[in-house]
Amino acid sequence: MRAVQYRTIGGEPEVVEVPTPEPGPGQVRLRVTAAGLCHSDAFVMGLPAEQYVYGLPLTLGHEGAGVVDALGSGVTGVEVGEPVAVYGPWGCGLCHACACGAENYCPRAAELGIQPPGLGSPGALAEYMIVDDVRHLVPLGDLDPVATVSLTDAGLTPYHAIVSSLGALPAGSTAVVIGAGGLGHVGIQILRAITGATVVALDISEQKLELAREVGAHHVLRSDESAVGEIRSLTRGVGAQVVFDMVGAPPTLEIARQSVALDGVIQIVGIGGGLLPTGFFSTPMGASVRAPYWGRRSELMEVLDLARVGAIHVEVERYTLDQAPSAYRKLHEGTIRGRAVVVPGE
Repeated sequence: MRAVQYRTIGGEPEVVEVPTPEPGPGQVRLRVTAAGLCHSDAFVMGLPAEQYVYGLPLTLGHEGAGVVDALGSGVTGVEVGEPVAVYGPWGCGLCHACACGAENYCPRAAELGIQPPGLGSPGALAEYMIVDDVRHLVPLGDLDPVATVSLTDAGLTPYHAIVSSLGALPAGSTAVVIGAGGLGHVGIQILRAITGATVVALDISEQKLELAREVGAHHVLRSDESAVGEIRSLTRGVGAQVVFDMVGAPPTLEIARQSVALDGVIQIVGIGGGLLPTGFFSTPMGASVRAPYWGRRSELMEVLDLARVGAIHVEVERYTLDQAPSAYRKLHEGTIRGRAVVVPGE
C-alpha cells in the first residue's frame, strides 16, 4: 500500500510503498477514507534530532476516518464495512483517567510506550491503518468522512478547551480566539453554538479573518501590537473572560496575557513553542493558565453530534496521497484556508 512517511530528520514527508498491515488480536484495520493534516505534524517534523522521539520512518496522520476492513481475533462491537472516525489520544484503558474516557490524560501511556497514530504509531496518511482497540473508534454514521475527519482534532481540541471554561462564558462574556485557521475557525463555531459569549477573532492573515467572519466571529482584529488595546476597548476596559490561543507562540501568548480579564482564563491550545509566566506581576489577579491536550472520547461524540445538526463544519481543501507533501508545504506557509484533508482513494 502507499503511505506518507517522515523518513529523515529535517526532511520532507515522502509517498512510499509499504506492506499492508494485518490486524493482530484485538486490533481493527481500516481502509482509510480521509486523513487530516495538522500543524502538530509540522511541529514534529521540525524537531531537532535530540528532541525527536517518534521513531523513523513515521507514517503521518493523527486525524483519521475510514471503513472497517478487517478484524483481529477477539474483536466485537464493530462490523466490516462500518464507517468510523479514529479517536487519537490512545491510553492504557485501565487507569482512572481512561475509565473516565479521558485517555488524553492517561498517566501511564508514555511509560507503556503507547503512542497516538501519526505521533509514534503508524497514522492515517495511508491506504490502510491499524487501530489498536475498538474503543478508539467512533461511529460516523452518514457523516461525510472528508468533511468530518478533521473534527477528530481540529474540532475535539478546541471543544475540550471550551467546555472546560464554560463557567466563564455566560451571556455578556467575551471570548478571544487567537488564530483563525484549522482549529480556530472551528473553535469560533463551537463558541457560537454552546456559549453566550461575544467572540473576537485575531489573525495576521486577511484571508483567515474573512473566514472567521464567515463562521460567526462578532469582531475580527489583526493580531498585532494594536490588538490588546482594541480588545480592551471592545470590553470597556475589562478584558476577555477567556482567551483561546490556537497558536501558542511567544507574540500571541503576550497578547493573551495582556488581554485576559481579572479572574479570567488563558487556554494555550496551540503548540507554537511559547511559554507564559504566570503569577503576581505577570497575569492578572485570579487569572488561570491552562494547556489542554486533545479531548475525551465522549467529547468527540458530542463534536460529531454538533456536525450532524449543522452547528459546525470544517472548511476543507482536498488532496490526494501524492499531493500530501505539497499540502504540508502550503500548511507550513500558512496558505491553507481551514484544513487540508487527504483522500487516499483518489
